[in-house]
Amino acid sequence: MQHTRTWSDVYGSARALFEGRAGGHAWLIAAPPALARLLPAQLESVDGKGRVALVVHEGLTPLLAAVQQEEPRGVIVVAAGALSRGPALTVPDTLVDDLGGVPFRDGGAFPAWVGADGQGDRAGECAAASAVAGLGVPVVVTTPDGVAAALTAWMDRTPHGR
Repeated sequence: MQHTRTWSDVYGSARALFEGRAGGHAWLIAAPPALARLLPAQLESVDGKGRVALVVHEGLTPLLAAVQQEEPRGVIVVAAGALSRGPALTVPDTLVDDLGGVPFRDGGAFPAWVGADGQGDRAGECAAASAVAGLGVPVVVTTPDGVAAALTAWMDRTPHGR
C-alpha cells in the first residue's frame, strides 16, 4: 500500500491514508501514539487492494468518529498484546482538552467483543475494541509488529479483499 495523505482531525488525532490497487475494501487501523511508530512501514509492506485509513488517537471519541467517517469493512486495533476477545466495560466520563483539537467528552459503556479473526484464545480488556464493537463493526486486536500480517490475513479471507 502506498501512503497518499496525512492530516490531523478535529480532535487533534493524526490521520493517514494508504491506498492499494483499485477495488477491494476500506479498512481502519487504530493505535495510541505510544504504539504507532511502526505502523507506516507495516502498512506500506501490505500488497493489497482498497484503502487503509490510520488513526493515531487518544481517547475513544476520535476513534469512534474515524469509524463512522471511514465506514470500514473492519478495524484493526493496535494494543500492547494481541487479544481474541474482551469483556464489556465502562470508561469513566472525562473531558479531553489538551490534544491540540477541540475539547471533547470521552467515555461510556461498551459491549463485550470477539475478534473477527477467530485466532488465539487470549481475553483481555481493550476499550478501543469494545468501542468499535459497539458500532457493530468487526474488530481484530494485534500488536504493532503484527498489523501487516493481520491485515493481509483479513484481506485474504474476505471476498475481493486482496
